Amino acid sequence: MLMYLAEYLTRYHTGFNVFQYITLRTILGVLTALFIALVIGPSMIRHLTRFQIRQNVRDDGPQSHLSKAGTPTMGGVLILVSILASTLLWADLDNRFVWVVMTTTLLFGVIGFIDDYLKLARRNSKGLRAPYKYFWQSVVALGTALFLYHTAQSPTETELIVPFVKSVAIELGALYVALTYFVIVGTSNAVNLTDGLDGLAVLPTVLVAAALVVFAYVAGNVNFARYLAVPYVYGVGEVCVFCGAIVGAGLGFLWFNTYPAQVFMGDIGALALGAAIGTVAVVVRQELALLIMGGVFVMETVSVILQVVSFKLTGKRIFRMAPIHHHFELKGWPEPRVIVRFWIITVILVLAALATLKIR
Repeated sequence: MLMYLAEYLTRYHTGFNVFQYITLRTILGVLTALFIALVIGPSMIRHLTRFQIRQNVRDDGPQSHLSKAGTPTMGGVLILVSILASTLLWADLDNRFVWVVMTTTLLFGVIGFIDDYLKLARRNSKGLRAPYKYFWQSVVALGTALFLYHTAQSPTETELIVPFVKSVAIELGALYVALTYFVIVGTSNAVNLTDGLDGLAVLPTVLVAAALVVFAYVAGNVNFARYLAVPYVYGVGEVCVFCGAIVGAGLGFLWFNTYPAQVFMGDIGALALGAAIGTVAVVVRQELALLIMGGVFVMETVSVILQVVSFKLTGKRIFRMAPIHHHFELKGWPEPRVIVRFWIITVILVLAALATLKIR
């Protein structure tokens, strides 16, 4: 929105041309989303408390979590508002990729909102039944996948790029739809599973989004893409602004969500954030790099799968509790130690993923 205003004002002063640069608008997107989150956060927490929108804690979870009961939840509204407002202000709204990532994020947020609302209405932690949740996630993810597949403007947009290997691109054809579906739904649920401790999910999401800024900028710049031998996708650089908004909104939310949390994001935030970074990874053609960067999310998801399979086949559990962050809690690790160590792992994995741009 403001980009168009700046474009108009260049008629009167050429200095406004600076707002055409994606790098500047990405930085402004970060700062705007951060500002919005910090300003409206306290008021939102007061309103959530006033209307008794509070966390329901599982009885079978770690005993240390019982003290979290009553903490305001559905703080993901703050994240969504900050991301979407900042993106609308600073991104090029004629860009199809911007609308794809915003729409997918918003719709997954709606699914999360319904899930959170049902948890509050029923006064338990069950929420939306899993079959219905996955059905609507599948509808949105397949819609996104089909749209991207049918609007692709070059073969590059539907190829699978292999990290650390130079000039290897696998043409997926219709399999692109299946891959996109699994990346979006899988990442959304993986972030949701990770969101079990104060700040555990949001900072890794911020770090991954920051790395995706780099991937999106390189993929959208023909010179950098050629130099680094990565796929050039026309127009995808504009997604940098959206990723920047995730970074700003995530940091703003972390201000209130850091241990001990004043508010939880709920499914409305976790499902939306996971879908956001999954969709961005797809449009910048870095699905496998996301697998590296999001190693913590992968680890949390795999721990749940292994736990369920092991219990059903043998009657025994591999971990004391899944997802794996609860396993470490039950081993005696204080909650802040689990959180910070998972953050450190994410930093290392993000750096490894960024190294794929040069080590090829």
